This record gives sequence, structure tokens and C-alpha cells, in this order.
Amino acid sequence: MATLTIKNLPDEIYATLTKTAKRNRRSLNGEAIVTLEHGLQFAQPDLATTSARVRRNRAALKEKGVWLTDEIIDLAKDEGRP
Repeated sequence: MATLTIKNLPDEIYATLTKTAKRNRRSLNGEAIVTLEHGLQFAQPDLATTSARVRRNRAALKEKGVWLTDEIIDLAKDEGRP
């Protein structure tokens, strides 16, 4: 297994992780692993599910008279970026 060292961890995060570890009767390392595992599950959403949700939302907007094209979405994403 790999080893990870986290540098410059904010005190607030360390304190919260320590409290959570005690509450869950885990070591600090164990709690960090569980927290990372949980967070990473949501970091990579299922593409098919996300695409289906986007299509449903676009259809619902279209029914309300709002046309949301790829071009409009790209312009919105790029707005304010250098």
C-alpha cells in the first residue's frame, strides 16, 4: 500500500478529522481514508446518468420556452475567464 503525507493541513480540518475519528472510534489515519473514499465516490459521477439528467433538464427548459444550446453553455462556461 502507498503512503501519503499531507503538508500544510489547515488546523480546522485536522481538528474536525480528529473529532470525527474519536466519534467513530477510528484512528486518525483510518478516518482520513474513510473520508477520502467517501469524497472520491462523488468526484467521478457516472457519465450515462449525468448525460440523462442533462437531457431531461434541457427538455424541461425547452417546454418552458428556454432554449439552451451547446453554444450558449460554452459561452456561459467561458464568461469571466481570461
